Amino acid sequence: MELDQVAGGFDRPLAAVHAGDGSGRLFVVEQGGRIFVVRDGRLAADPFLDLSDRILDGGERGLLGLAFHPRFPDDPRLFVDYTEADEGDTIVSSFRVATPGADRADPSSEQRLLRIDQPFPNHNGGALAFGPDGLLTIATGDGGSGGDPQDNGQRTDTLLGKILRIDVDTTNGDRGYGIPADNPFAGGGGEPEIWLTGLRNPWRTSFDRTTGDLWIGDVGQGSWEEIDVQRAGAPGGTNFGWSRMEGFHCRAEDCGDELTAPVAEYGHDVGCTVIGGYVYRGTVQDGLRGAYLFGDYCSGQLWAIDAIGEARQEPTEIGGAAGQLSSFGEDEAGEVYVTLLDAGQLFHVVVPGA
Repeated sequence: MELDQVAGGFDRPLAAVHAGDGSGRLFVVEQGGRIFVVRDGRLAADPFLDLSDRILDGGERGLLGLAFHPRFPDDPRLFVDYTEADEGDTIVSSFRVATPGADRADPSSEQRLLRIDQPFPNHNGGALAFGPDGLLTIATGDGGSGGDPQDNGQRTDTLLGKILRIDVDTTNGDRGYGIPADNPFAGGGGEPEIWLTGLRNPWRTSFDRTTGDLWIGDVGQGSWEEIDVQRAGAPGGTNFGWSRMEGFHCRAEDCGDELTAPVAEYGHDVGCTVIGGYVYRGTVQDGLRGAYLFGDYCSGQLWAIDAIGEARQEPTEIGGAAGQLSSFGEDEAGEVYVTLLDAGQLFHVVVPGA
């Protein structure tokens, strides 16, 4: 495996996504609040959207997630997740592109959907992704500190430590979004936005474009990094275990059969912070087809596992990056990319000779 540079000059890139509009553009998110367009390997001179004046940036805070509406550009909305200036609370908002195909969104078009109080400055999550059902999933961390002192991962009266799931095309009461009827607490017993529980700091989620499975890279604490998966069609309410479990390992006296183990883990002897990726569904890299790709921030190591394997899997090393791996990305054709935080670069993941 090799990494071919596509573009550079970014300031701490954290995500690379496509709009699904046939333009072939990639949108690269910078932690400080700007989003830039990369078209045909060329970086646009001006930002697509600049939110730096409303973001608290630094550490694990900043502009953390981006997703375009599934019907973009007919529905001209894009959605972002950021930590708000001053208080550092999580904000999920929509913005609009006034002119279809334009490399500029309107910063004055913000419509806030969610505000989530953050008790500590770390573990903000931030990944946004639309599922094949057209519903928006939002990854939230457990609120920070160490060991989940507020037990947010296991509580259902808080939005922290969860995968949330909302309908951005409807409204519900005084909410600017709808609650899917099959969310596990839509009828009560917990916060209705909750879809999945028991997460520490999910750093990057993605849907397999072929199967609809939801993949989650959940950052561990002292020993283990894990990969979780919610298979398409499975009911909501899956509990991935934090803080009673870390990886496959029990941290409590009794973990319980109701907890769902990850499909893969690795220890801190080979890394420190998992970066969730994508299932490769492109047509160019035969050697990667059907593999879920992920990596580690500290070591730069990249791994692969079989995306349809049901049992516990040992990750296969497929290469490495010379820098701080911060995210994976996917273009409209299913090709996979990575960003390096310190180098400010975007790379295409390739298999020589494929």
